Amino acid sequence: MTKDQIAAALREIGTILELKGENPFKCRAYLNAARTLETAPADLADLVRSDRLGELPGIGEALREKITTLVTTGQLPYLDELRASIPPGLLALLDLPGLGPKKLRALRDKLKIESLETLTAACQDGTLASLEGFGEKTATNLLEAIARRATYSKFHRLGNALPAAQTLLAHLRKCPAVQKAEIGGSLRRGKEIVKDLDLIATSTQPKEVMQAFVTAPSVEKIIAHGETKSSVILAGGIPCDLRVIPPEAWATALAHFTGSKEHNIALRQRAIDQGLHLSEWGLFKGSSKIPIKLKDEKDLHKALGLSFIPPELREDSGEIAAAEKDALPDLITRDEIRGCLHNHTIASDGRNTLEAMAQAATDLGLEWFGIADHSKSSFQAHGLDENRLLAQIEEIRAYNRQKPKCTLLAGTECDILKGGKLDFPDSLLSKLDYVIASVHAGFSSNENEMTDRIIRAMENPHVTCLGHATGRLLLDREPYPVNIPKILEAAAATGTWIELNANPWRLDLDWRWWHKARDLGVLCSINPDAHKTSHLRYLDLGVTIARKGWLRPQDVVNTRPLAALRKLL
Repeated sequence: MTKDQIAAALREIGTILELKGENPFKCRAYLNAARTLETAPADLADLVRSDRLGELPGIGEALREKITTLVTTGQLPYLDELRASIPPGLLALLDLPGLGPKKLRALRDKLKIESLETLTAACQDGTLASLEGFGEKTATNLLEAIARRATYSKFHRLGNALPAAQTLLAHLRKCPAVQKAEIGGSLRRGKEIVKDLDLIATSTQPKEVMQAFVTAPSVEKIIAHGETKSSVILAGGIPCDLRVIPPEAWATALAHFTGSKEHNIALRQRAIDQGLHLSEWGLFKGSSKIPIKLKDEKDLHKALGLSFIPPELREDSGEIAAAEKDALPDLITRDEIRGCLHNHTIASDGRNTLEAMAQAATDLGLEWFGIADHSKSSFQAHGLDENRLLAQIEEIRAYNRQKPKCTLLAGTECDILKGGKLDFPDSLLSKLDYVIASVHAGFSSNENEMTDRIIRAMENPHVTCLGHATGRLLLDREPYPVNIPKILEAAAATGTWIELNANPWRLDLDWRWWHKARDLGVLCSINPDAHKTSHLRYLDLGVTIARKGWLRPQDVVNTRPLAALRKLL
């Protein structure tokens, strides 16, 4: 088991113990131990082998035994017993916002609520609202959350869907019968959430391709197995279709199955206007049955009098008119990213040390890298107070004096408090290279209050960038009410950058707003919001969303060399 998996197991033990009403100190010991493991720089297996687990703070004899068992066997009978001691649907209720272990234990003890069904019934019949400490608002909020969960269960985040599709695509491309294969659908267009996956392949031996598809290691269930189309369910419950088409139909089939539907309709109408007929099977002149020879999608677009339209732009949002005039933007690419600003360390709620994060950035070839741990009001994230932040600034300066390949920048993710006040005084903010201002609490404000709160923070001359502008968590939490056009206008007026938070749970600001932001002259800062070294790979997702928002290299601060970035700052 990995360190993160073992930490998750300890956290689950602490949660179950809290649900069962165990001693709070015992519960907290497991939760604290989980965080200790997550942030421990040492290799866990090495610590077990050398009997040095006790060197980690808060790891007593009982915890050492359980961690050792998990490391050596991958299992823990104690955890299995705890899981068996509670109803199977109980833990899942903790994913509902506002329902922590204490409240859930009260519901279980007083109302016998142990499943989603019994919770729903208690919310609907008024039983939960009458319980002390809950009320009608809580019941309404829980019902809304339950409804959202039912809707969300049909969708999958880009960050989960893309690796699943890429793994399956790599498997398919190893099949000798496959001539070409590609991802299609909304995933190829870079949509933030997708309902299913589409793969397209060409072959003269479709049966062999389909056999390779349905027997892939990641396939958990076969829904349909045909000669030219098959459907499966992948690990994680993601549906996936594969279509095998003749080689001569590759360009038109890939374009058709990439979509969007609205883009395809507009493209077909353009073909009709030119005396052509376009379908997934080819592009035809008039009533001819012989398709025009097309090597790829570039040939298809050229035949329709268009410059090539990147898949991310195919949403019928003006891309065809721009392609007709050869006026599509030269979109940003991943190779142009020089650094990123929003990253966390173990000083707040990150999993790795400052040095480990810096090394990971260096390994990715980044030229500069910002450290922006949470400010003190984010107590749940172990936010830094003034003294700890000053110490971190000096740590960063000392690191840079060694003249590393990747230069560190000292920043903070500073909470925007009620009324737009910032969590740190200007005298401290002025000592930083940059400031990312974010909302982490008070989501219940109305749109006017939230908009004014954010704009007042942006008006502070020390604020460099607005972090995750809407606070959304995809398939988990709706964005708080905020007037995005006003925010963008304020950003243009104050020179504040807007973050494209590339964490797959956020992808915030939404791609639908970036074209407007760009036209206003607002700069984008793509940030992984990395809480551990592996999260730096989220930069790839951020670039995809930036491309979907029509952003060019000059629209994104991440493309600047260090000297140019410092000038901007």
